[in-house]
Amino acid sequence: MAKLVFGMMQSLDGYVDHMNFAPGPTLFRHFIEEVQRLAGSVYGRRMYEVMRYWDDDHPEWDAEERAFAAAWQRQPKWVVSRTLKSVGPNATLIEDDLEGAIRALKTERDGEIEVAGPDLARSLTELGLVDEYRLYLCPVVLGRGRPFFAGPRPPLRLTASDRIDEDVIRLTYVPA
Repeated sequence: MAKLVFGMMQSLDGYVDHMNFAPGPTLFRHFIEEVQRLAGSVYGRRMYEVMRYWDDDHPEWDAEERAFAAAWQRQPKWVVSRTLKSVGPNATLIEDDLEGAIRALKTERDGEIEVAGPDLARSLTELGLVDEYRLYLCPVVLGRGRPFFAGPRPPLRLTASDRIDEDVIRLTYVPA
């Protein structure tokens, strides 16, 4: 049975924003390794549209960016959306019955399935489907943006804390 994991980089004041801060080289390498071992990812529409960048080859990419793109392209993806009519390669559209679709994924797969996007994570948390939360605390204060927890924070229990690079700490929580 698969484990559903929601993890994202977060500012010190609780926001996620891929446009205002990016991972350094050590954290990016960590994310490459994470994506390589995932059983797949579940995306909300907005996050999927951001990540579609990795579907195309960019000649200016370095070796690390190419490695991330290759890992991302290989993994199965499920996209939750009522507005999209189609999705890209290696992706399946989930238009309705979110709970049934995700429960089936968890039953049919082994390993970790990433949840990408705070709004989707909120919906899956409300359904009791998220098994683990990984907060990558970055030394940035944004003062605005989309919060990591898009809804009320569920009761959580800290299970691990790891220093990923000199500036980033990963906090791992499970539902209490």
